[in-house]
Amino acid sequence: MLYSRLESQEPHFKQINVSLNLPESLRGMEEMIKNLWWTWDIDASDLFMSMDDHLWKISRYNPKVFLEAISYKKLLDFSEDPSFINRFKMIYERFLDYMDKKPDCDSTHIAYFSMEYGLTDILKTYSGGLGILAGDYLKEASDRCINMVGVGLLYRYGYFKQQLSTDGDQLHIHDYQNFSNIPVNPVKDENGNHMILEVNYPGWKVYAKIWEVKVGRVSLYLMDTDFEMNSDLDRFITHFLYGGDNENRLKQEYLLGLGGIMLLNKLGIKSEIYHCNEGHAAFISVERIKDLIEKEKFLYEEAVEYVRSTTLFTTHTPVPAGHDVFPDFLINTYFGWYVTKMGITMKEFLRLGKVNPDDHNEKFSMSILAITLSAEVNGVSMLHGKVSRSLFKHLWKGYFSQELFIGHVTNGVHVPTWTAKEWRELYNNTFGPDFDNNQIDFERWGKIYGVDDEKIWDIREKLRGRLIDYIKSRMKENWVKRHENPQDIVEVQKRLSKKCLTIGFARRFATYKRAALLFSNTEKLSKILNNPDKPVQLIFAGKAHPADVEGQKLIKQIIDVSKKPEFKGKVLFLENYDMELAKKLISGVDIWMNTPTRLMEASGTSGEKAVMNGVLHFSVLDGWWVEGYKKDAGWAIREEQTFDNNDFQNALDAEEIYNILENEIIPAFYQRSENDVPVRWVGFIKKCIAEVSRNFTTSRMIHDYQIRYYKKLSRRFRELKENNFDKMKELTSWKKKIVEAWDKINVVGHEAPVISGKSIVSGETYTYKLLVDLNGLEPQDLVLEHITVKRDYQGEKTIRTNNFLFEEMRDTIAVYSLTILMSRVGNFECGVRIFPTHGLLAHRQDFPLVKWVNI
Repeated sequence: MLYSRLESQEPHFKQINVSLNLPESLRGMEEMIKNLWWTWDIDASDLFMSMDDHLWKISRYNPKVFLEAISYKKLLDFSEDPSFINRFKMIYERFLDYMDKKPDCDSTHIAYFSMEYGLTDILKTYSGGLGILAGDYLKEASDRCINMVGVGLLYRYGYFKQQLSTDGDQLHIHDYQNFSNIPVNPVKDENGNHMILEVNYPGWKVYAKIWEVKVGRVSLYLMDTDFEMNSDLDRFITHFLYGGDNENRLKQEYLLGLGGIMLLNKLGIKSEIYHCNEGHAAFISVERIKDLIEKEKFLYEEAVEYVRSTTLFTTHTPVPAGHDVFPDFLINTYFGWYVTKMGITMKEFLRLGKVNPDDHNEKFSMSILAITLSAEVNGVSMLHGKVSRSLFKHLWKGYFSQELFIGHVTNGVHVPTWTAKEWRELYNNTFGPDFDNNQIDFERWGKIYGVDDEKIWDIREKLRGRLIDYIKSRMKENWVKRHENPQDIVEVQKRLSKKCLTIGFARRFATYKRAALLFSNTEKLSKILNNPDKPVQLIFAGKAHPADVEGQKLIKQIIDVSKKPEFKGKVLFLENYDMELAKKLISGVDIWMNTPTRLMEASGTSGEKAVMNGVLHFSVLDGWWVEGYKKDAGWAIREEQTFDNNDFQNALDAEEIYNILENEIIPAFYQRSENDVPVRWVGFIKKCIAEVSRNFTTSRMIHDYQIRYYKKLSRRFRELKENNFDKMKELTSWKKKIVEAWDKINVVGHEAPVISGKSIVSGETYTYKLLVDLNGLEPQDLVLEHITVKRDYQGEKTIRTNNFLFEEMRDTIAVYSLTILMSRVGNFECGVRIFPTHGLLAHRQDFPLVKWVNI
């Protein structure tokens, strides 16, 4: 009998929601997974893995997804297992003890703003080094109990996931991020509803949900616009990290800056110091100025002084092209309505982010805006500080770059996050169980010399083996997905060795990183890699920006090389470089290689992570390695730029790499004792840990920020705000007085030796007298400074300064004098400059007026 389809009904479902209900003895697990503390605790993630390692892996190491996926019967079994419960209780009690310690409420409160945060692969809020650094910094702030809050954006798709085609082309995959499956918690308003921020854009409103990420003791607040209250265009603002066109980037930075300050205000969070991590967040200062004018009735100049005195700007980019800039018409569009609230004109606003506000071809720079509205600025390594002073010297035309106030704090890495469990256990056993809280006690690190060589080598062998197993698994999975030749998979896996000297190169693929430098001479490289007695294997990983065609070509070039018969299994490129892969690589390889074009690497923290794991660094002397390199604790490629022609320089650097590999690195690795231990190599590892690693922790880094910047800014601001900001008003009034008088300050006479073009004798003294019409200013308002400049054979300048002394007033004319002993021999350039001075200035460029005198 046939039945009509009309008699069938469509499925009808009623939606229900089953929430997680852990057994009583495991109840604390739910609290623990809402805080990212578990990501850097030595045992917490192992606890989840021990419950079901396969499910833990397919859950992408996300405890929320994992606990929702595991069967309730299994949970009941674990809840009745005394051994498991004791293990869990130990971890949970450690978590509670950790969280029980609170920051001192009276200590300086810091608001930290960043476009990205690399905290865990679960959260797609990072793209690379800048985000990883910001994530590490919040974790360290938590460990050190710093009174800090983070602010950023929550992206629906984050940065792209990298896939490679069979031809080696980079494909950009964007996975949807379900916020209910990640460790972000909605911030609720007084009615229990999700708190929503209302941000005024020019002519319309954008609404942002506020989410909180618990990073140990530190709260990170993130804004998200992807919900129905916004238009499709505004929902797109937080879809992609660094996604969309230039206008969408401006919308993102507008939300981060203006919205970020509004967020803190809405939550009632009052910070004393505002730390702007890269120029993306520079609009925080603009919103703060506007608030002070509107709510506190400050004058514009007073509001600027207030904001500058409490702001620190950290720049990470060593090249002009890396700094965000916007054309005038976009700034006019988004801030035309806004400047009236600040009580200024658009020209005055543009001046904040431009060197020449009348030049319509010059774009508005977020970095210049950040510098203009910050009392302190720093680079992220000693060398990058120097590069930054040169990069921004045009902002202070009366000064030489080496005189500028821009300093540095060298980046560090969060040791508990990036150090393999085996090393952490060794460090705790050797340096003391309280080592994590005493990482800047450098004497502890020296105890590594007393550890048995066999123990250190055993860790290195174990971690290399674990890496190779992981690579084989990951590679097979990815290669099968992209339909690679099965014979190639088998051959490559067969040739990968757990005993072979393994070199890692993993980072963002930009041309200045010179990832293909090793392939300058493939014949020579093949000979090195395929030595039957002393083989070497190279592991590459990294993403190129979707718009960086040349970077993508580099990836394709390496993949093409890896498919050649002589390089199969000897050169390997691993796709989708993320935190999971990074942890395996930086702990499993033997050498971490870095070959940037000189002065293009701001810091480079991947190498810092590697040395924490007994991995030796082999790099151009750039970024952090300039400070880190020590003989017999790693290797350095020469610092000098021998050729102006990049191709010639690359060829020279490649030859040096081959020579160091053949003559130093490979022999040391394969020279073994009777116990098959490379004693000399282990000696390098010990020295690296004892004398290099100790200097590049976030513990040292945050200590430097406190000493060099936070405490300094806090002291100065507290001085300025005393007695209802009397001193700040005094300083503002003084600056106004100087500006009004400045153009009419003139040197009306001088008594100076005629030395230009003459040869003079060392040991003689020369006296200068300058007669200056102060135009109503006081003598103490100005400094008259004599400058001598000597250049060395490379053109580097040595600068010496001597201040004139005020002698007397002759009616309205001030007389200043200076006697100089000519103690040095050679050719010099001499000059005299005048600049204003006041005891409340943060530094001399805090008020950058300079007048050079013709004498």
